[in-house]
Amino acid sequence: MAFDWFRRRFTEQSQPEAGSEKPTEAAQQPEPAAPEPAPEDYLAFAKAAYANLKAREASQAAPVAAPPPEVASTPAPAEIPRESSAPASVETPVSTPEPEGSQPATPVVEERPAESAPAQPVATPAFFDLAPRAAERLEALEASAIAEPEPVADTLSSPPEASSEAPVEELVFDEGFRWSAEILAAQGRRPEEISAEEISWLQKLRQGLGKTRLNLINQLKALVGRGPIDQDAIEEIEMVLLQADVGIDATERIIQALQKRMREEVLPPEEAVKYLKQQMRQMLTIGDPTFAPQRDRLNVWLIVGVNGAGKTTTIGKIAHVAQGSGYKCLIAAADTFRAAAVEQLKVWGERAGVEVIANPGQNTDPAAVVFDAVMAAQARGTELLLVDTAGRLQNKKNLMEELAKIRRIIDKKAPEATVEALLVLDATQGQNGLRQAQVFAEAAKLSGVILTKLDSTAKGGIALAITQQMHLPIRFIGAGEGLEDLRPFSSYEFVEALLSEY
Repeated sequence: MAFDWFRRRFTEQSQPEAGSEKPTEAAQQPEPAAPEPAPEDYLAFAKAAYANLKAREASQAAPVAAPPPEVASTPAPAEIPRESSAPASVETPVSTPEPEGSQPATPVVEERPAESAPAQPVATPAFFDLAPRAAERLEALEASAIAEPEPVADTLSSPPEASSEAPVEELVFDEGFRWSAEILAAQGRRPEEISAEEISWLQKLRQGLGKTRLNLINQLKALVGRGPIDQDAIEEIEMVLLQADVGIDATERIIQALQKRMREEVLPPEEAVKYLKQQMRQMLTIGDPTFAPQRDRLNVWLIVGVNGAGKTTTIGKIAHVAQGSGYKCLIAAADTFRAAAVEQLKVWGERAGVEVIANPGQNTDPAAVVFDAVMAAQARGTELLLVDTAGRLQNKKNLMEELAKIRRIIDKKAPEATVEALLVLDATQGQNGLRQAQVFAEAAKLSGVILTKLDSTAKGGIALAITQQMHLPIRFIGAGEGLEDLRPFSSYEFVEALLSEY
């Protein structure tokens, strides 16, 4: 059973057509919060979700934990008779010296092989006498291990499974888990539908926005608690939002909406923050909130951006998400300009388990690589083709024209494919990323943005500036450098992580 991150539900690979049953539920996820459950209901929901995750973890670990005891138990009875037979031949010369005190240990060794193996620690007083026997026992153990290769294969296969389940074992029922479960419950999820990956991702997102959240929520609550907003308060709120990289247009819209609401009634700080969250969610929601590749047809995603934005790593992470969600994925290494770019992309492709189409030559035409990748994707029935492009500055006209050429190749050779051009923006660049988006939009026909490096050093307000000034939806968001640290964007989860009160 795989978890489809694009539609936020568990799916079985044997039932690919089930996706037509619940798209409406996935589309309704960004519409939370009409009913307001009590905190006790959220606590009960979190406990039920935690119990389901633990039960699921136990059911998955049960078949994996069963083989090791069998492997450990089967050699024991088989080896003990061999050990007893070997010492039987050795004990004949040892029995000649009768007066020695080590002789009582020899009959004990003969009597207890039939009972159990723990008899060996009892013979510790005769350690130096038993040293020759230990060598023979080791030889018997090696012979038995060679004769039984199947248990060895089982033991070798178990460590990868245990390592894949390690993140699930780290789940702790703390405030972070409760907050994550509350966010999922507010979106209409049920306890049995929640995955451990979602809980872990929400905690990472909240941690990545921690610096911006602390500065923003504390100052906003202090300002709105004074009463009706005056001109001084408006200037202070404007300064707070601009410091968070919200942008001028988005800041003016937020202030106007908040000022209008405060004129109608005096709101307590909690209600004012709740209204602010609602305004931010509306500003971040552009187009269809459920962004996912279409099944049973070719989807080409062109990944563009400047140098150092994280395009190569982002492609590997998206490929991992798509592969885990049940899509047939392929990667095109069209970044032939940067040294070792192809090798780096191959490494990320191996981590994600996705094949990389590349040209073995150097300084080859990127459009030729894209042409080969499109042909290979069509021949193999690939559903998602991720195209890596060379990092380029927005003021390099020749490189931007090369990007437009790649787009023309895709449109010509795959006219039936669904093409998306996604711009990778470094969240730490702040307002400088807006100029990049404007120039790239002209050459690549951008359809969305991927925010990366949204850790404690970045300011999350840049997301509002992008949606308001560029009118581009945010499709993915990254909050770390690991393979699991990039997920599809959710406006509700982003705003809650940005303005959560605990």
